[in-house]
Amino acid sequence: MSVYHIGQITITNREEYDKYAAKFMGVFEKFGGKILSVDWEPLPVAGDWNASRSVLLEFPTKAAWKAWITSSEYADIAEHRIAGAQVDAILVKSIDHQE
Repeated sequence: MSVYHIGQITITNREEYDKYAAKFMGVFEKFGGKILSVDWEPLPVAGDWNASRSVLLEFPTKAAWKAWITSSEYADIAEHRIAGAQVDAILVKSIDHQE
């Protein structure tokens, strides 16, 4: 069943991050990913939230997510994300997830 990749992003170098963003969808879609939300102004409702952006990504399985995050295609663009943003992310299972 589905898994969700939840990220908090603060862009620190727009030029580098834009290089990542320009190629992101081409890589992401190959692995069955679906963007559920991208919010440039997330509303904190509890705890600390210092990021300027949030993302919510869905993958059909944990294996699909792992194939994406460990792929050479993603590694090629991730260097620009690393150079251009501070990112904190978690992976959570859907409520009906079974492995």
